[in-house]
Amino acid sequence: MASEADLRARLQRAGQQHLLRFCAELAPEPRAALLAQLEALEPEALRQHCQRAAAACARPPGPPPDLAARLQPLPPERVGSASEGDPQTRRLWEEEGLHQIALNKVAVLLLAGGQGTRLGVTYPKGMYQVGLPSQKTLYQLQAERIRRVEQLAGERHGTRCTVPWYIMTSEFTLGPTARFFKEHDFFHLDPNNVIMFEQRMLPAVTFDGRAILERKDKVAMAPDGNGGLYSALEDHQILEDMERRGVEFVHVYCVDNILVRLADPVFIGFCVLRGADCGAKVVEKAYPEEPVGVVCQVDGVPQVVEYSEISPEVAQLRAPGGGLLYNAGNICNHFFTRDFLRKVTRELEHLLQPHVAVKKVPCVDEHGNPVKPLQPNGIKMEKFVFDVLPFAKNFVAFQVLREEEFSPLKNADSADRDSPSTSRRALLAQHCRWALRAGARFLDVHGARLPEQPSLPGSTEPPAICEISPLVSYAGEGLEEYLRGREFRPPLILDEAMARELQP
Repeated sequence: MASEADLRARLQRAGQQHLLRFCAELAPEPRAALLAQLEALEPEALRQHCQRAAAACARPPGPPPDLAARLQPLPPERVGSASEGDPQTRRLWEEEGLHQIALNKVAVLLLAGGQGTRLGVTYPKGMYQVGLPSQKTLYQLQAERIRRVEQLAGERHGTRCTVPWYIMTSEFTLGPTARFFKEHDFFHLDPNNVIMFEQRMLPAVTFDGRAILERKDKVAMAPDGNGGLYSALEDHQILEDMERRGVEFVHVYCVDNILVRLADPVFIGFCVLRGADCGAKVVEKAYPEEPVGVVCQVDGVPQVVEYSEISPEVAQLRAPGGGLLYNAGNICNHFFTRDFLRKVTRELEHLLQPHVAVKKVPCVDEHGNPVKPLQPNGIKMEKFVFDVLPFAKNFVAFQVLREEEFSPLKNADSADRDSPSTSRRALLAQHCRWALRAGARFLDVHGARLPEQPSLPGSTEPPAICEISPLVSYAGEGLEEYLRGREFRPPLILDEAMARELQP
């Protein structure tokens, strides 16, 4: 370990010597912890990081002045749809996806490095329950979807197959996530097929380019964004692990979408049959100002343009059919070939430009007293997983229905959107639709049939409470044998045990 004098000299070169200003006051153990943390920060990289953060934050906000002239929607030949077009083509995509899963060529990769701060919890979001009748967490729902899609592919092709689950955590989420999975017996997945790895952390920086001390003995650190995936893949030899397992296609997704379809055979099959090296699921924007990035082209190259970079006038533009011209909302749901990820990690990752996130960063004042700022006081630099889209040789987008595949969990219930309540309602409404489509009928307490639509126009409440285990149905398939012609008084919780009872 480097001496304190060596570290002081290194920090002097980086212009960050203030990080040791309380060192003499510390007891031996916290002092050693601070010195170990500082030793891991390479001085030149630290200097560049702090300068880059301050410079990026100083740039004026808003769209680049010439962006509107360089922007184009994706050409139609690069876009597929889960709901429009020929049902036979959709079946071909699904069959191809199930075939690749049966050959053990598909993995899923979860981006789970963020904390649930906006949600108001101190643990990883995947451990959160939104209040379903079953009380399942996001992690459990996702694990069960993996088990079900493995089963579907195995039954279709007469084999046993595995979809490995790679989970990128951060310093904040690795320990709690690993313990949670162990406590729940990995939700009956083989622990050897659940691979957790940690993304890098970067110092938070003041507006004038100084790394922030969170405590006298600790530099304030933050995950390097979900685009930290690419350096983390290299740091932990994840692509080598995929190669050993025969994985060729990777489905990458974010932890907070309760409706996410892991290793979605339709999406996988669409991308494979199109020969894509990179793909993105999108949903139609709900309204012009919706705060989601837009998948489009800039100078003819695919990328995600953040909603804050698109002027209100451009956001309002309409296509000839009447819909929004820039309507492909990004939902952090991607397809990559392993070869593409290899090229990114080995040759292209250094070209990714970090993005600025201005945050309230807990810190200490000049006297070492802890401060919880009421206003943003620091910069966290993040990369985004979609920053690699311009590197693709053959990029495709796949439009899915929001009500079937996208309901993110970001805010506490005090918010009117993206909250536990909206996520819970989205899942229960979906399952109610599946049950009705399969021929189920719901009765009220008096035995009268409930209407199949919500009683109030525009209501998000499902007409009946119905939850269907992912172990019974992945995407609404196969429910007729349990539900057709049957009447139920809600709540209906269709799990494996009940499905066995209902089998003819």
